[in-house]
Amino acid sequence: MTVHLVGAGPGDPDLLTLRAARLLAEADVVVHDRLVSRGILDLVGPGAALVDVGKRPGDHTWSQDAINDLLTRLGREHRCVVRLKGGDPFVFGRGGEEAAAMRASGIEVRVVPGITSAVAGPAAAGIPVTDRRYASGFTVVTAHLDPHTDRALDWDALARLGTTLVVLMGAGRAGAVAERLQRAGMDPATPVAVVTAATCDDQQTTRTRLDALGSPTVRAPAVIVIGAVAALDVTENDLLSQIAPVLAEGVPA
Repeated sequence: MTVHLVGAGPGDPDLLTLRAARLLAEADVVVHDRLVSRGILDLVGPGAALVDVGKRPGDHTWSQDAINDLLTRLGREHRCVVRLKGGDPFVFGRGGEEAAAMRASGIEVRVVPGITSAVAGPAAAGIPVTDRRYASGFTVVTAHLDPHTDRALDWDALARLGTTLVVLMGAGRAGAVAERLQRAGMDPATPVAVVTAATCDDQQTTRTRLDALGSPTVRAPAVIVIGAVAALDVTENDLLSQIAPVLAEGVPA
């Protein structure tokens, strides 16, 4: 009896790992989050039970403790339980907490990594999160922090890093993120890209500047990319015309 923590990737079923697809077909029960796409759930075997434990704005019916208890019970009752999470289970997915809870209860846990939207979202929009001409690294943060801890993001440090900044779960706080980074000294003209529903049929990419981020309102689910590379789309034919203004203006990452 095993609980498999499976990353569903950014949304497109074609981006699932082979192991993830196999486990979905074999599972007795699949416990999934809200952002797992319908196309991926369609890969679940016909005899499996589906349990939606996704949290929605204003509706957190399933607390993390309740999810942990559910997984523990299912792990004792069934041969193969899949805990299906969007992206990668260990990137802001509370996969670590769930794995620890299973192990404490004596349940075997196996992790199946998935493609995180922090990388797949920008890539789907033609944005390389690192490019030696503009950014030698990238930093991933969440705009949602656990209210029960005293940890807070150091926005002053983030504004000075000079790396590409990728913000997950930031749609509802996009304007606040932009304001905080500017107060920390980041150039208001810094390029920004908002990739909504990355890799899905309704994907949309909006290019803007830091001082305009959040107006209009950003639609969830979105990956926000901040830095010089956000001005690029390396999949377009006019790549040279895109790069020239970045080089000429010296826009900071």
